[in-house]
Amino acid sequence: MDEMDNQFVTSLKENYQIVFQEIGLLEQAFTHSSYVNEHRNMALSDNERLEFLGDAVLELLVSQYLYRKFPEIPEGKLTKLRASMVREDSLAEFARECGFDQYIRLGKGEENSGGRQRNSLLCDLFESFLGALYLDQELEAVNQFLKKVVFPKVDAGAFSHEMDHKTKLQEVLQRAGDVFIDYRLTNEEGPAHERVFWTEVYCDGQLIGRGQGKSKKAAEQDAAANALRQLNE
Repeated sequence: MDEMDNQFVTSLKENYQIVFQEIGLLEQAFTHSSYVNEHRNMALSDNERLEFLGDAVLELLVSQYLYRKFPEIPEGKLTKLRASMVREDSLAEFARECGFDQYIRLGKGEENSGGRQRNSLLCDLFESFLGALYLDQELEAVNQFLKKVVFPKVDAGAFSHEMDHKTKLQEVLQRAGDVFIDYRLTNEEGPAHERVFWTEVYCDGQLIGRGQGKSKKAAEQDAAANALRQLNE
């Protein structure tokens, strides 16, 4: 690897405690098809197969993380949240934050057309890196990397626009560690077709919000929204 790549190897070790056993996998992950096409005499492999693998590894580990972190969230919302985390612009941003854009090997045409900053290319690069890391060091190494790069963004609320109030409240309250969040139905009134429910939400036994709605779920959402509002004040 050239001097720039040595610099990258050092930064991977210093920032993420990652040392590749098979450096060829790392080189392949950072080799775009345009570079291979311009250097046919070098018998290089591009990163497209690694991207295919990395995509599956990422989906599995993000799914596992969300499944464990949000035990109350139904499947549909988990799917939306995962989609927002693994979509193209999100992964491209992760690649930039890791400095990956500086080290990908591109053909001259791709370089000149702005490929180094193209979201689709950087998204593929991020997945290729995950695929290479998986082959080199298996699943837990990839998980540890995602814990440093991707999962803290969820904890910081970067994808909270995909969540509901109950999820957001859970996220905010659990930043400092596990807490017990409890929704209690306190009253319900009215005929069956116009019933109103009142709910209180407690954190570790302490009342933090009240809400009402035309269903138990709606009342819980309202209580969570009010609790968030009070926490922000």
